[in-house]
Amino acid sequence: MTTPDVTERTALPGRQPGGFTPESARKDFPILHRTVNGHPLVWLDNAATTQKPRQVIEALAGYYSASNSNIHRGAHTMAREATEMYEAGRAAVADFLGAPSPDSIVFVRGTTEAVNLVAQSWGRANLGPGDDILVPVLEHHSDIVPWQLIAKETRARVVPVPLLPDGQIDQNAYADLLSSRTQLVAISQASNVLGTVPPVREMTALAHRYGAKVLVDGAQAVAHMPVDVTDLDADFYAFSGHKLYAPTGIGALYVKPEVLAGLRPWQGGGNMIDSVSFERTTFAPVPHLMEAGTGNIAGVVGLLAALNWFTSFDRAAVAAYEDGLTAYAQQAMAMVPGLEILGSAPGRIAVLTFTMAGHDPAAIASWLDRDGIAIRAGHHCAQPALAHYGLESAARASFALYNTPEEVDELVTSLLSLQESA
Repeated sequence: MTTPDVTERTALPGRQPGGFTPESARKDFPILHRTVNGHPLVWLDNAATTQKPRQVIEALAGYYSASNSNIHRGAHTMAREATEMYEAGRAAVADFLGAPSPDSIVFVRGTTEAVNLVAQSWGRANLGPGDDILVPVLEHHSDIVPWQLIAKETRARVVPVPLLPDGQIDQNAYADLLSSRTQLVAISQASNVLGTVPPVREMTALAHRYGAKVLVDGAQAVAHMPVDVTDLDADFYAFSGHKLYAPTGIGALYVKPEVLAGLRPWQGGGNMIDSVSFERTTFAPVPHLMEAGTGNIAGVVGLLAALNWFTSFDRAAVAAYEDGLTAYAQQAMAMVPGLEILGSAPGRIAVLTFTMAGHDPAAIASWLDRDGIAIRAGHHCAQPALAHYGLESAARASFALYNTPEEVDELVTSLLSLQESA
């Protein structure tokens, strides 16, 4: 195999302020010690899901081994323990997001459920014929389809906001599309397919001038940049735990307190009621009003452990390291003949989606898997964004704080060998 020769590797960040190195994170991930097809695992599919540190694994085992119970209203010790952990998780999420109160945090299965909750609860109550929902072409399907469903029901319109050639949202078009008809703007803080980081704060401020609400999808952002929902002035902010080193099946939705107070229940059942009779049901206060049934208690315990682990690192140092690693990967991948990285907007997160002349994305992923390298191939739940580039599918390498320059070299070496084999 050809070994890549990238002379600027010395420019990569090493030890960052706060003592961060990728090795200090890697030691906590048991799965990174496994092999795939006889090669050490190189996990470059982090935009799909991150691996889990032992602290999360141990927290889940500890909960099920010692404190498993349903939450709220229980008089026994284990119910109190489980409730305390659950609500500690809510407080930790609020702190992590810069939210004003734990009561502004609603637990959900993930970002997709959060967007559907907003569409069904807020959207059904606030959208009507002729209203506009602005959604950039950049968005994940989870930020498009729920609004299409509620728009059909309410006779509102989903209006796409176009992209510039570099993959950034066309801000002039966005400003032109905003009007008194605009009721909501749904936007990702970072793109899962291009890595683009839109100017969310400025876009939110502009939307608010027209009285529109703004939902920010933070699924790709939370692991790569500090988040402050108060500074963003977001009305809604959603993320999935499994993209932030936490278990699958748990996420959170922040709702601005004055907006949360006006939300209607979107599901009915236990936990979200105060009293029930056949004549009349009264409801629990928010956020419990939006959490019908038994929540994912173990998931919240795991999310709490993940947040405690992740925030033990200097987040600015982690972001600086990932930025350097991504820049190095761009430079190294540029040496592969016929390889083209999609999007050139500055300030991208650690996501590189690419094509290789003469090679189907699925075939690229299969080839890399032979060398123990995991990437993603397909439409990445962002078909309109890929269509902007005239594509139906692409390959994607995405990085996390535990990835290393040596793993980038292995990726490039394998891609070069694929080209040489053609």
